[in-house]
Amino acid sequence: MSSRRRKWYGLGALLILLLATFIVGLVVHRLLLPLGFTGIIIEALVASIFLAQKSLVDHVARVEKAFKQGSLAEARSAVSLIVGRETKNLDESAVCRAAIESLAENSSDGVVAPVFWYLILGLPGLFCYKLVNTADSMIGYKNERFKDFGWASARLDDVVNFIPARLTALIVILTSGLFINRKAAAKSLEVVKKDARHHHSPNAGFPECAFAGALDVKLLGPRIYSGEAVDEPFQNDSGKMARPADIYRAIRLFKRSMDVLFLIILVVFLIAFVN
Repeated sequence: MSSRRRKWYGLGALLILLLATFIVGLVVHRLLLPLGFTGIIIEALVASIFLAQKSLVDHVARVEKAFKQGSLAEARSAVSLIVGRETKNLDESAVCRAAIESLAENSSDGVVAPVFWYLILGLPGLFCYKLVNTADSMIGYKNERFKDFGWASARLDDVVNFIPARLTALIVILTSGLFINRKAAAKSLEVVKKDARHHHSPNAGFPECAFAGALDVKLLGPRIYSGEAVDEPFQNDSGKMARPADIYRAIRLFKRSMDVLFLIILVVFLIAFVN
């Protein structure tokens, strides 16, 4: 089968799944609508299931816990569950970088983006976003098996994360200024402007660079995926090498950033309600 045909098949399958998912979201919303305030609460609970905030923190915290117990091997094992790179030969700093990068990138993919699409299109938008994100993680990898069939999923994932990734960076910058200091916020903005566009992903570089600048640590750099070396420059090259204590700082920054996100949403809803 030709490469072009595989791409068309992948696109067709994705569109069918998106249509079905949108309909499911719409039906659930319609069923809850007559319930009034109770329906709103139930819908909010349904939406919260699709936010990866707690599970994300738990996974990253396991890496920090392994370091506290003095086990680099356990830290490598813990971080291997949340990153795609090879971890068996990573040193302490590389493991810490991987954990912080995962937390930063998934703050967009796992929390900000789902919230964004829920606010734009309701449950149908949230369900469709999670479908695209899941499809990208499963078949969007650039390997021989899925590079054509998963092409549409990977490209659409780039599109639906374009705005949320940049919003995440802005939220992290704002949070740094509120909870760390203005210098951290300025550094975060500087690193985003300087390094985000050098990432191989059109979106992941924004939240990662925001975290790198706010924490003043180096992120990214050379990595190995499935035996292949990926030689990317460091984000925030002038920053310090990441250490286990920086994982704790990253978790704290993530939690504060999510607090700021939900505070902004609350204020917007209150303004809309008053008007």
